Amino acid sequence: MKLKSAIAYEEKWAEKWAEAKIFEADPKPGKPKIFICVPYSYQNAPLHVGHGFTYTRGDAYARFKRMQGYNVLFPWAWHWTGEAVAGTCERLKRGDQSVRKMLVEIDGVPEELLDKFTDPVFVTRYYTEENRETVKAMGLSIDWRREFHTTDLHPYYSKFIEWQYITLKNKGYITKGRHPVVWCPRCKSPTGDHDRLAGEGVSPEEYTLVYFKFGDAYLAAATLRPETIFGVTNIWINPNHEYVLIQADGKKLIVSEQAAYKLKNQTKVEILKKIPADELIGKFAETPLTGKHIPIFPADLVDPDFGSGVVYSVPAHAPYDYAGIIALKNNQERIRKYQLKELVESIKPISIIRVPGYGEFPAVEEVERLGITSDTDPRLEEATKTIYSKEFHEGVLKDNCGEYSGKTVSEARDLVKEKLIEMGLGGVMWELPEKVICRCGTETIVKIVEDQWFLKYSDPEWKEKVKEHIRNMNIYPEEARRWFLNVVDWLRDWACARKTGLGTKLPWDPDWIVETLSDSTIYPALYTISKYLNLGIIKPDQLNIDVLNYIYLGAGDPEKISSQSGIKEEILKQVREEFLYWYPVDMRISAKELVPNHLTFYIFHHVAIFEPRHWPRGIGVNGMLKIEGEKMSKSKGNFIPLKKAIEIYGADATRATLLLAAEDLDDPDWRDKNAREARNMLDVLIRICRDVVSANSNDYTRVDEWLLSTLQRKMKKITSAMEKLKTRTAFNEALYGLYNDWKWYIRRTGGRLGKAAEKFLEEWVKILAPFIPFTAEECWSMLGKSGFVSLEKWPEPREELINEDAELREDLLKNLMEDIRSITEVYGKPPKKIVIYVSSKKKRELLGKAIELKSLESKAALGNLIKWMIAEKLADKKKAPTLAKLMVDTLASLTSKYKEKTLLNVAENELEFYEESREFLEREFNANVEIYSEDQENIYDPRNKASTALPLRPGIYIE
Repeated sequence: MKLKSAIAYEEKWAEKWAEAKIFEADPKPGKPKIFICVPYSYQNAPLHVGHGFTYTRGDAYARFKRMQGYNVLFPWAWHWTGEAVAGTCERLKRGDQSVRKMLVEIDGVPEELLDKFTDPVFVTRYYTEENRETVKAMGLSIDWRREFHTTDLHPYYSKFIEWQYITLKNKGYITKGRHPVVWCPRCKSPTGDHDRLAGEGVSPEEYTLVYFKFGDAYLAAATLRPETIFGVTNIWINPNHEYVLIQADGKKLIVSEQAAYKLKNQTKVEILKKIPADELIGKFAETPLTGKHIPIFPADLVDPDFGSGVVYSVPAHAPYDYAGIIALKNNQERIRKYQLKELVESIKPISIIRVPGYGEFPAVEEVERLGITSDTDPRLEEATKTIYSKEFHEGVLKDNCGEYSGKTVSEARDLVKEKLIEMGLGGVMWELPEKVICRCGTETIVKIVEDQWFLKYSDPEWKEKVKEHIRNMNIYPEEARRWFLNVVDWLRDWACARKTGLGTKLPWDPDWIVETLSDSTIYPALYTISKYLNLGIIKPDQLNIDVLNYIYLGAGDPEKISSQSGIKEEILKQVREEFLYWYPVDMRISAKELVPNHLTFYIFHHVAIFEPRHWPRGIGVNGMLKIEGEKMSKSKGNFIPLKKAIEIYGADATRATLLLAAEDLDDPDWRDKNAREARNMLDVLIRICRDVVSANSNDYTRVDEWLLSTLQRKMKKITSAMEKLKTRTAFNEALYGLYNDWKWYIRRTGGRLGKAAEKFLEEWVKILAPFIPFTAEECWSMLGKSGFVSLEKWPEPREELINEDAELREDLLKNLMEDIRSITEVYGKPPKKIVIYVSSKKKRELLGKAIELKSLESKAALGNLIKWMIAEKLADKKKAPTLAKLMVDTLASLTSKYKEKTLLNVAENELEFYEESREFLEREFNANVEIYSEDQENIYDPRNKASTALPLRPGIYIE
């Protein structure tokens, strides 16, 4: 199953790394360590380029830190837990052809193996073996001695999880109770985020059921905004669906058939009879709290599959409702059928909320502004979000809202809900705001589960400890910190176990299996000791609770635990010391989709179990990968396995494409065009190394000084970016920034390499090593270097090589060339002759004066400079303002980067520098170049351009 890269030398270096075991990390007392990890992936499919994005960021950081001299641990594991695999197997058993097609065409599974893909264990082993080869082919610098996978199919992973959950239960963080969960009716289990085909991140939301009296029953309308009851004008039901009369919580309620089914999973429900929609439309119901009688209207906007299938209408504040009134008025056939003409015409919006930025009727304003005439217009969703957000955060109830008048919307919402329930005129229904599909292919519902095991994430003390740690730990980018804190605020108790799928049984209740996201929180701690188990130094059956308590918590007497477990005391102490050396995790890098669950749970569990010194130190969060601008979707075929990318472009080109795509929370976009460009760029690097090796070196020149100086600055910038996990910034500078410097150097020297060239290239290859390690190793070898560049010392800038004069001279030369090109573009034809005029010695005093006046307010500085120029007879009254402004602008553009002393030094020798650059300019423009000082006698100056020369800004004449 070995993966073949498109680039032969990549396989060579992967083998050499493995043979030399250079990424195996053991404790080295006294040497600073860095523990880096990325989330393990589910083994239900090949790794894709989205995984590759996160993994490459993690590996680049690990390699960077290793080269900086840290003892780096970067381990690996595989996630088998949950319904992800079992769901696929079930769908295949049921003959789902879409699954069969996906396995063969996208995953590349051989046809002859498909019959075995109904066995979850076979599937997980198959993908683990394949994906291991992919990870190795990507060049990830992993210590493979520490590898493991989850579930009780592994000899020791479940022992670790059992210890974790016993510890959590003993500390009071696990409880059994009644709670709403996302539930799969087929699997008969809660469906966690990572057990879903669709709807990841969606949680149950609590809706208020508002009861409108209708005869001896109530129409139950579900809403998130019960405070709007004071603005109700009518009720909406869907005319194309049947409704049912149910008995629930001592009340007779009318809801859609679908709602009755959902409510059955939340409370005791008895269906009494079916009611056709036609029997309701045109009738009246009584509004709770106000007693107002309102009509029942038909509307297509009502989804019987969502909420209760009954909606009350507040057209002043709900865009859907106002659009519904417009649509009904325009539907004469429906109005005639139900004889609604007078009723519909009588409906007028009732304004109940005062909100800044809107008039009396916000919904009316939005709908009319957008020109919406249909209640199914997709723009209504955005209009609704805009108004609801504005009203919730800034709205105040008006005087027509009874005892709630003057209260904010956010206050009134809960107060009205409590009042309705207290009076028996309201209830609660849990609903999913978006569709959630289980991995088995079944649409889920919200179920109130009895006797379910929960993690008590609602515990206020636990939350506060977590928030305090989030405030103090390293989080990249910084804006993700607020997101974590918000997640902690709204996080409720979490169903931590399910009945089906692969996993670890709860040690005190083996009917339940720890669910996917709940068994993947503190497993990085297992990496610190897993090598002892994998190498057979400790046997899995020796890993009991007392042993783990000692290793991770320092609890117990090692002599007694050794005697009881059969583990030698010195080994037990060594394992404890290894944990203490590596923990905590210094950097965990992951995609932003895991912030609302896995990454936050990761912090919760560490805070609950370990002492503070072992809590995570850093988290890096990145975006979610798109492919060719579209969301990655396996079902839609918009999916690129990582192995395929390596086979087409090579691992380094794949890494380069991913690293250059985005950083921070921005979503990267994988494009074939970018991958091919990256491949070409890496081939260019190989050619550069080959050329340098075969070239003769010449003496140092001013351009060599510039090359080494700018290299030092790039080193600083790249190192700073990597410390903050700005991987795109760092790699873009490392690859293209330094390549552009190299190209300029080659242009300036006419291809003649000075002594700086080889030194520059050596440092460049080291800088590239964390990002494109295979190419860097190949270049290092071509340069005649021994060992691995991956183990070389990270380049540190040498202050003595920074030469501001050299850098400024090259910047001035580039500016001059841009000015020449701008002039030639106006003429529309190439120049035959270019004349450059450098400012006179007297005029160089202008630079000193401009620097002297720089501290003044800009207008005053310019005025004083003009007066000084006229007094010193450097320009007449007509030209002085223009030249002074140019001098001030030139100075402003340069002082942000260069010291004033540098400006004066370079200005002093400006003529000499341009004379030295004459050959280069003639080569670049294919024209004769003449260079004069403006105060030289008998200069060629047919257009009096010499008088426009300024220090650091020559005058130019072109023929």
